[in-house]
Amino acid sequence: MPQRESADAAAEDAALDDRPGPADRPAPVRADAAATDLASRYGRTPERRRRDRFILVGAAVAFAAVLVAWVVWAGLDGSRPQVEATDLGHRLLDERAVEVTWRLSVPVGTPTVCAVQALNEDFTVVGWKIVEVPASDRPLRTLTETVRTAQEANTGLVFDCWVV
Repeated sequence: MPQRESADAAAEDAALDDRPGPADRPAPVRADAAATDLASRYGRTPERRRRDRFILVGAAVAFAAVLVAWVVWAGLDGSRPQVEATDLGHRLLDERAVEVTWRLSVPVGTPTVCAVQALNEDFTVVGWKIVEVPASDRPLRTLTETVRTAQEANTGLVFDCWVV
């Protein structure tokens, strides 16, 4: 039997033999078309990459803006004068009073307020006093204040100082 070259003849033979012929087989798929179908199926299209890049750039810009704002707010705000208080000691006067001595460092001509406290052996505050320190021409001063207590105090110290 001579060999037939036509696709129609091959299809007729396949139909007679009950086997799939060239017309029944799926057409071969190109590799780039298959890759494109897979990429779009799983969301890896060029549009998706552009959108992801846009979101990433937007997040980076927002982060940079927040960082710059924080640096300006926290790092460059030097308008407040530095106040520093250091405990030097305490002396128990009796069961109801303690004398606290501390060193105050504040810019010249700046009025300050300090909170002085007395603590018992359980570190509970048993006395508290707000001391107003007037402005001075000296940046470093040693201050002493007596704090009345509700119970016998074990220690006394300066809690905090701030500019008025």
